[in-house]
Amino acid sequence: MMKRIIAVLLTGLFFYACATVPLTGRKQLAVVSSEEIQPLVNQQYEATKNESKVLTSTPDGQKVVKVGQRIARAVESYLIEKGYSGLVETFEWEFNLLQSEQVNAWCMPGGKVAFYTGIMPICQDETGIAVVMGHEVAHAVASHSRERMSNGMLQQFGMSVLSTALSQNPTLTNQLLLQSVGMGSEVGMLAFSRKHELEADELGLIFMALAGYDPREAPKFWERMNAAGGEAPPEFLSTHPGPDRRIEQLQANMPKAMEYYEASQKQ
Repeated sequence: MMKRIIAVLLTGLFFYACATVPLTGRKQLAVVSSEEIQPLVNQQYEATKNESKVLTSTPDGQKVVKVGQRIARAVESYLIEKGYSGLVETFEWEFNLLQSEQVNAWCMPGGKVAFYTGIMPICQDETGIAVVMGHEVAHAVASHSRERMSNGMLQQFGMSVLSTALSQNPTLTNQLLLQSVGMGSEVGMLAFSRKHELEADELGLIFMALAGYDPREAPKFWERMNAAGGEAPPEFLSTHPGPDRRIEQLQANMPKAMEYYEASQKQ
């Protein structure tokens, strides 16, 4: 009887704290709100910049800013057209290039993006940067960080609100934030992260096409990433899907993306 009651309560919590991913329609958990997360995000983003060597003023850094702003403008126009004006108002885009050998980039809620210098040789040019940028912007549009943090909160603190979690264990709560944007990893969240990565690939392909970047370059980027990875770990031990799987999905979504790209070339 008790198990049945708990199941009913959890089901009710899921539907009460459920949101819908814009454009894809997938249901996602939203125990914490974007408004609650944003102050933590802004604080962590500033701390990361202060602790890093920021290279945004360099030629490569300016390419990151240029591509980011171009994609952000295109995505905002597209979202407004689709009826997501409220979501657009939550974005305060910022794009920075940070010195690090890590082959990585990430985006925090609200549009706080960071590229590491380690990924720039694989990007090669602005279109390569656009492949990664479209993917990271997609994470922000789909509120993946909020969803990841909601799941982590539910696992660690049950039905407690974010303010309670912060007072009980601020260190763990901050770790959940870092993991939610891809700056940390937990084995229990790997399958969940792969789902987000594939969804961000799907949206990101459209986003780069909307901004006038050729989406056919996306599979080529992942081929370069695969070549640079050497002996990659098995997919079930990686927070990211294997390159072959990503390329397969990108090719499946290419006809739709090409429609947006061709339309962008006529503007």
